[in-house]
Amino acid sequence: MQSLFDLSRRDIWVIGGAGYLGTAVVKSLAMQGAAVLCADLPGRAAEMVEREELAGSVVPKDLDAGDLEAVIRFVQEEIKTRGVPHGLVVMTYRSFAKPMEDLRPEEFDEANRVGLTGTFLLAREVGQAMAREGRGSVVLFSSMYGSVSPDPSIYPLPLFPNPIEYGVGKAGIQQMARYLAVHWGPQNVRCNSIAPGPFPFPSLQKDNPEFLRQLEQKCPLGRVGRSEEMAGSVVYLLSDASTYVTGHNLAVDGGWTAW
Repeated sequence: MQSLFDLSRRDIWVIGGAGYLGTAVVKSLAMQGAAVLCADLPGRAAEMVEREELAGSVVPKDLDAGDLEAVIRFVQEEIKTRGVPHGLVVMTYRSFAKPMEDLRPEEFDEANRVGLTGTFLLAREVGQAMAREGRGSVVLFSSMYGSVSPDPSIYPLPLFPNPIEYGVGKAGIQQMARYLAVHWGPQNVRCNSIAPGPFPFPSLQKDNPEFLRQLEQKCPLGRVGRSEEMAGSVVYLLSDASTYVTGHNLAVDGGWTAW
């Protein structure tokens, strides 16, 4: 059974992998033997790789998923250099810390250009190359707020509910994964999405204990998630343990969306 999760001799790209959850994902993939390309906004991936001492197994790259022409160039250049990856993980998003009433239309568009259009281009360009090879696994990142609405009562001032552009984009990610799973199924390319639950940044937990308590009470497991608890689901969906799983949205939310 151990070999089912072994990622040795596999090339995995993680886009948006230098953040709080992304770092845990990248580290776990490297621990399973994968050769990992980690791309993020300029400087972020390199800083993370140095901080976590991952230089031997993780190659950092700069990429702004909102620059759509750069996304296409990036995929073409990396495939030419590294070959077609065995797995693609897309964790990019953009949102604005504003109440809905203050969100400008152009900000809504910008958020979804990164979160939806950027994800679409990455998945399409890599997925088409995977389809020609007859193999591959694509993992897109959604959120619990792509399935349910935030509860305004648990966000004490000065906090406000998770922003609308984020939830709308994450709902779209789930449908995108289903569509791509059906489209590329005949070519043995799988596509799934993951919906993380409450994984607040450590600084937010420290600075807002009342908010943390509210999150814990909303979750059936009675606590928020730890970053390393996200990594196993990604390893699973990229590995031979999930070869008959596609078109699925995997909730990693401590039961948040179960009630």
